[in-house]
Amino acid sequence: MTTESTSVPSSPGPWPTAAQGQAFGLASLAPPRGAPGRVATPHRRRPRPRTRSGAAPLVAVDVLAVVAAASVLSAAHHDLRLVLPVLALVLVLDGHAGLHRPAAHVRALDELPALASRAGVAWCLAAAGVAAYSPHLAIGPLRLCAAYAVHVLLVCAVRALVIGRRRRVARAHPRSALVVGGTGDARRFAAAAVQHPEYGVRPVGIVGVPEQGGGVRTSGEAGLPVLTTTEEIHRAVIQNTVRDAVFLDDDPGLVTLFQQYGCTTWRVGGRHRDGPMGEHMWGYAWHRIVPLDERRGLTAKRALDIALAAPALVLALPVLLLCALAVRLSDGPGVLFRQERVGQHGRHFTLLKFRTLRPSDDTESATRWNVAGDRRMSAAGSFLRKTSLDELPQLWNVLRGDMSLVGPRPERPYFVAQFSKIHAGYAARHRMPVGLTGLAQVHGLRGDTSIEDRCRFDNHYIDHWSLWQDVCILLRTAAELVRPTGS
Repeated sequence: MTTESTSVPSSPGPWPTAAQGQAFGLASLAPPRGAPGRVATPHRRRPRPRTRSGAAPLVAVDVLAVVAAASVLSAAHHDLRLVLPVLALVLVLDGHAGLHRPAAHVRALDELPALASRAGVAWCLAAAGVAAYSPHLAIGPLRLCAAYAVHVLLVCAVRALVIGRRRRVARAHPRSALVVGGTGDARRFAAAAVQHPEYGVRPVGIVGVPEQGGGVRTSGEAGLPVLTTTEEIHRAVIQNTVRDAVFLDDDPGLVTLFQQYGCTTWRVGGRHRDGPMGEHMWGYAWHRIVPLDERRGLTAKRALDIALAAPALVLALPVLLLCALAVRLSDGPGVLFRQERVGQHGRHFTLLKFRTLRPSDDTESATRWNVAGDRRMSAAGSFLRKTSLDELPQLWNVLRGDMSLVGPRPERPYFVAQFSKIHAGYAARHRMPVGLTGLAQVHGLRGDTSIEDRCRFDNHYIDHWSLWQDVCILLRTAAELVRPTGS
């Protein structure tokens, strides 16, 4: 659990540009609803899969291949004790490898090594396991090879038909897309996409560097508008029913913004070596940027939060009661302090803390950054802040789902708006659930320390998140609590 403090620059500075890689798209998420300058974004929805028919047809192909392969075996081997393990393994392995949702223009031959290797593993493991427990079902090498060959041939042939149909549908009904990057590179990519509609991408605009004077400009070669503000992006997404955002430059803030609109986000270029050679757009290597809430393990992160926060809240109950009593006796009624903070995807929530200082009014509470050393603070309040015990009620925020145990620290809307204008990547911190502690805090970035450094650590944590890293950060936080510094 951590506390934070720093100095807020007197001048907020200019709004960042796309070329600077700053998250200008999310800066407007912080103001409350109805506030001037707020860009109204749709409720967050899961991006539609790139493959229009979803995973169901290719799952059905796997089922068909397993059943057909089993038919070449003897009648005894039709026992479900053999077929079901093979089917389960094939579906799990292919699904885990993303073979049920292939790239837009991938070909069946490109996927042959991945399909064949996983089918071989499934048949060998299932045959060995069934033979060990039911020797009368043991399959001879020749029959096993025949079943495997039928499986691979059938799955490749039928997948080729399914993928071919998808390419024809993509060509006939391309999806509107915005291209993000420098206008020169973006024009060239957009021109290639227009000339090759078989990839199913129809650029309708470029999100690029503002030209002299700002506003919407028209790209001469591709005849596409160049969008330079979040308002223009908002209108373009709504009016053109944009479903894809193609990134030629890294910009975490814009990636998050487009994912909030429900767009599928793609990264062009770079050395992305996963996937088959067919995963490209007319020679431009690309791969999907997977939203954080689709990453494997985030469900486990939530489970870890509940598993640790619930017993911690129960065990801390005597400490909570003592803290509440100390605040009541020293500062009077109003033990809990409630404050609006900005959480994941810019959503506002009410953060709970023990009251350590009674602000003069709501404006001071919302806009004053640091109260350390304030003479109005009682001895009890000072002790709670130095030991971070004032933040124990946030365990309830974790159980409610407002926060996680580990993540970027949440801040008030006023400061989110300010810092999003000043610091590159600050708004992009809201891609992840906010937390009681984080990677920045265990590196000593608390108190009067650099907000820019915190941004860098928070975004590094998000980009390289793993459940084990959460456990490590929690252990390091526990170690820090024995030598508290407070704020």
